[in-house]
Amino acid sequence: MKICIVGAGAIGGMLGVKLALTGHAVTLILRGANLAAVQQNGLLLIEENGNELLAKPIRATSVIAEAGVQDLIILGMKAHQVAAIAGELPALMHADTRVVTMQNGIPWWYFHKLPGALGQPYLGKSIKAVDPEGTIAQHIAIDRVIGSVVYPASEVIRPGVIKVIEGNRFTLGEIDGSDTPSIRAVSAAFKAAGFKAPVSTDIRSEIWLKVWGNLSFNPISALTHATLEDICVCPATRELAANMMREAQAIGEKLGVQFKVSLDKRIAGAQAVGQHKTSMLQDVERGRQLELEALVGAVIELGQITQTPTPTIDAVYALTSLLALTLQKNKAILRIS
Repeated sequence: MKICIVGAGAIGGMLGVKLALTGHAVTLILRGANLAAVQQNGLLLIEENGNELLAKPIRATSVIAEAGVQDLIILGMKAHQVAAIAGELPALMHADTRVVTMQNGIPWWYFHKLPGALGQPYLGKSIKAVDPEGTIAQHIAIDRVIGSVVYPASEVIRPGVIKVIEGNRFTLGEIDGSDTPSIRAVSAAFKAAGFKAPVSTDIRSEIWLKVWGNLSFNPISALTHATLEDICVCPATRELAANMMREAQAIGEKLGVQFKVSLDKRIAGAQAVGQHKTSMLQDVERGRQLELEALVGAVIELGQITQTPTPTIDAVYALTSLLALTLQKNKAILRIS
């Protein structure tokens, strides 16, 4: 299978190494020092047990069109980065090319092919928080989309080197809930590469289970610089997170989502991760743009669409929005100075 991973960072690169080593023709889209390192030395993956896997040579470029026509496109960048490259993706597509979306948060395609009676009043609605200009929807035909939920944690420890922190599961799902030969082929490719890749017939419920924690723990950690365990142990922040999750659950249930674990169990799961910094806190510390809209803004938008009040989420969103603005201002000042 010809596979292009657009945004081959910590997660995309992890996939790229293992897919390449199982015989797929993988092209990585990278930039800067990471691209230079991969072109010269290949891409090294250090697994949880310390085992090292080196994909060398492996095709890598910063120009999407240079990848050529692909059977599978994996979008590995963050949600707010997709629109900027969406217009370049059609150059990679033949009639049957599929696109796996691996962004955290509520996806731009959420209201397309929405199964179930509860969602029908909202069918086809766009989500402005993640695709404000409709750019993504314009360039990625909805029939190409495969939804996914990313569970592994990994990091780029230096250019061309990725270290797996934990996990190897990527849940996949057709967005209409169907079971197709196409998605089975993608799942089989992931499994052959050593990943757990179950096919879900209710990918939105899987997405919500992850969003449930991300929409609360990520912004709280960004504001407080606290780890998951710290947030859960402190009674005040634990209750704050729980209130945000209750509001989100009310939205999800109006849309037909089934929350397969209890709220307390979801919080306990976050606490069990221990002294882990969320991705949003890591972005704060590195001065990067925050994934605020996909993780929090989109949930607020769904609340407005379903007429579900979200006062706690609104308050935390307001504070984190100001934090994001302050970070960008400070970054601009540093560039000028």
